[in-house]
Amino acid sequence: MSLTNSQYDTIMRSYEEKQRIARHRLDQNTNLVYEKIPAYEELDKQVALVSIDQGRKLLNGDQSALANLRIYLKDLSKRKTTLLRQNGFPDDFLTMTYECSDCHDTGYIGNKKCTCFRAAEISLIYEQSPIKNLLKTENFSALSYDYYVGEDLEKFTKAVQICQNFVKNFHLDYRNLFFYGTVGTGKSFLSCCVAKELMDEGNLVIYFSAAQLFDTLSRSTFDRDSKEAVSGISDDICDCDLLIIDDLGTELTNAFVSSQLFACLNNRHLRKKSTIITTNLSLGELRDRYSDRIFSRITSNYEVCKLTGRDIRMQKKTAATK
Repeated sequence: MSLTNSQYDTIMRSYEEKQRIARHRLDQNTNLVYEKIPAYEELDKQVALVSIDQGRKLLNGDQSALANLRIYLKDLSKRKTTLLRQNGFPDDFLTMTYECSDCHDTGYIGNKKCTCFRAAEISLIYEQSPIKNLLKTENFSALSYDYYVGEDLEKFTKAVQICQNFVKNFHLDYRNLFFYGTVGTGKSFLSCCVAKELMDEGNLVIYFSAAQLFDTLSRSTFDRDSKEAVSGISDDICDCDLLIIDDLGTELTNAFVSSQLFACLNNRHLRKKSTIITTNLSLGELRDRYSDRIFSRITSNYEVCKLTGRDIRMQKKTAATK
């Protein structure tokens, strides 16, 4: 799920608050120094007076005024630092300090979002994403084989082992997973199990339903009003440690969706970034709905796991009514 414009504005307001706090902290420190070291305040006043005086000389044609100003300011700066040290203050006590030293709490470096903005962005996405609540109940500690029998049990057991190995070797072996099969057989559950394990290790995992993914990509491509809010998310879709595309096939499929899906999968493959896809489509339906090159990309570069059996949700509902 991408940021809405209001959510983007919320993050920007948080940066404005950080800057306000930084200015307030500097003002407090300045007042403290002025109170304890009156001579320091006098030096600050001299800085202003010297700057004005040399500025006038420069306007009147004195070509040495700028060089002299630099000398005066350097000398005043040394004297101010000496006063701070003599009175037990650190050299940077009157330097503006920020939570993020890279962007100075603006969220941007030039016209590019800072990493701290991206972190805030992803954090907010997680707060809004279904995965936040899903991971509370859908994880390996909640794993149960009770709803499978026979061949269905064998397939699920094998899929669990594949997921556990995927997590174990995540940083050693580039792999992708494709879960398909009948409704309610544990495909999304297993993807959440993997997500929780990797997120607990500090990896960046982004979860989208197929409809949310293509809505985000569409907004970043066509909607001018949304571009600022979703800029960066498109980059994260291609570059996050793990991307989960849940329920592929439930979105409204068209030429744009097919092209964006291929571009996404191809970019991640080139970057060796892992992806998990779940779908209720059969392999034949997958090929018919999208394209041969998407079908080839998935079947060639993904470990394909088919899950079958009775709908677990229906089994739980039936058991609850007994």
